[in-house]
Amino acid sequence: MQIEKELAKVKPQKETLLTIGVFDGIHLGHQRLLTHLRDEARKKNWLSSVVTFKSHPKTVLSPENKLLWLSDMETRISLIRNLGIDVIVVLPFTSELARLTARRFVQLLKEYLKMRGLIIGPDFALGRDREGDAEKLRLLGREMDFSVEVIPPVVIDGQVVSSSAIRQALTQGDMKKAEKLFGRLFSLNGRVVGGDRRGRTLGFPTANLELKPEQALPSDGVYATIAHVGRELMPSVTSIGVRPTFGSGKRLVETHVIDYEGDLLGQRLTLDLVDKLRDEKRFDTVEKLKSQMGKDVEQARQILSERMK
Repeated sequence: MQIEKELAKVKPQKETLLTIGVFDGIHLGHQRLLTHLRDEARKKNWLSSVVTFKSHPKTVLSPENKLLWLSDMETRISLIRNLGIDVIVVLPFTSELARLTARRFVQLLKEYLKMRGLIIGPDFALGRDREGDAEKLRLLGREMDFSVEVIPPVVIDGQVVSSSAIRQALTQGDMKKAEKLFGRLFSLNGRVVGGDRRGRTLGFPTANLELKPEQALPSDGVYATIAHVGRELMPSVTSIGVRPTFGSGKRLVETHVIDYEGDLLGQRLTLDLVDKLRDEKRFDTVEKLKSQMGKDVEQARQILSERMK
């Protein structure tokens, strides 16, 4: 069985306090659960452990429903590690895994990960047909000698913090709400690839960011952003969309790093999205587009000068 082969590679040195989930985005709800897991594990002298998945269970169980990621696997692992988690186990979510009963899944966690306790969110369920809800897991825990603790959700402005709520904020271009739910700015990370260099001819050279097709993006428009150029943070303006003035049709993410004269081609670039300046718009002439781009840069300067102090 593939899951046993993957779990057998881990070999924790001590007993573990464990949580399981996708943890897409590592938002404030995830952060509360993971920091509680870390702190409780330290009290018991156990290892804090996270089991997460390479692919979202929904894409396996309902492949017709395309679900975009808020953060890629590399970013998720980095964020989880930064919270002080000892062991991170990344499993492929497969139809074989989906068919496991809750009892069998728990047996594997105890056998290979030395699980002594499980910390979960209120809507968590594991095993075939999601049979392993909190009540079922507590019954299994009493029988198999592991504890189960349910952490309540984080609520902000009357809304439960969730990955789906953040996706909704992104579709509305509401970066302030997304930041509030994340507990940090929403970021995009990718390699700078060659483009048609049209921005340079307009006086606003841009870096074209190559992103994975499953990466979630905010609504099309122009955004005030912070670019991570090496170790330096620089103000920038980022356009997301199809460039209707030039009719390219392909959705692009292009950023103009303000007052930067270097060459970013081939480098990895991280963009923190601070605020939406305007929707994408088609301009009748190139001159009108250049004029608007100048206004975008000045507006971004004002917004980011306060933010980056």
